Amino acid sequence: MKNKICLITGATSGIGKATAIELARLGFDLILTGRNEFKGKEISDSLIKKNKIKSEFIKCDISSLKDVRNLADIIRSKYDHLDVLINNAGSRFNDYQKSIDGIELTFATNHLGHFLLTYLLLDLLKKSGEARIINVSSSAHYGKQIDIDDLVNPKNYNRSLVYGRSKLANVLFTYEFERRNTSSNISINALDPGGVATNFARNDGFVSWLKHISYYIIKRQLLTPKQGAETVIYLASSSDVKGVTGKFFYKKKEIKSSDESYDEEIAKKLWVLSEKLCSIT
Repeated sequence: MKNKICLITGATSGIGKATAIELARLGFDLILTGRNEFKGKEISDSLIKKNKIKSEFIKCDISSLKDVRNLADIIRSKYDHLDVLINNAGSRFNDYQKSIDGIELTFATNHLGHFLLTYLLLDLLKKSGEARIINVSSSAHYGKQIDIDDLVNPKNYNRSLVYGRSKLANVLFTYEFERRNTSSNISINALDPGGVATNFARNDGFVSWLKHISYYIIKRQLLTPKQGAETVIYLASSSDVKGVTGKFFYKKKEIKSSDESYDEEIAKKLWVLSEKLCSIT
């Protein structure tokens, strides 16, 4: 994996950080992004020191389309190719909030920012010998349905529904990208990392975070960030999945995603809406 370049969003904690640590050990050069510049630079510097790789942190709020465009501009000015893109950053919010672009914040963070970032870095991915795009979804997408007209400004806000729909959007995006992909060197897959003990939901306060953790403790399914990152690392680095694309994984095995995720008509509508919101023609 020497000289392979990997970009990880949401790399300052949880699955993103655990993924960065292991990929650095494997010899990847890294581009890390997140909102916390102090933590990001600290992690990046530590990985350079321990693994003798190249790494840098670039601050970016993935929910801001302006931030995403700025991030892509910086990357394109410094790198001539990109081998792996891990769309990992994600959040859930108790109360209805809007991004700086006026879009419901969960959808903007978990789907739209990554949709735009992938589009803007596509040329760099095409220049890789074997590029991989990895979208971190969740089991929360099961049982959810997407109402295209209710994504940007939901009429009735329900945090679980909105979060589940954003994770369904990750899978729909994965499959639709594969159907539209004309570059034989680019593979794209999505995954469910399982229930992971991270800072996810801490932005909603300690009680909300504790409920999230307790749910998986009761089910005896709580994983450490390192365990949760295993499938991400597998999809990023393993020769076993070379050329495998348009699939959904759990515990390093291909599984069936939700019935709704295979609806091509919904996927096309989501794609068109995403292009419109990102001002992509």
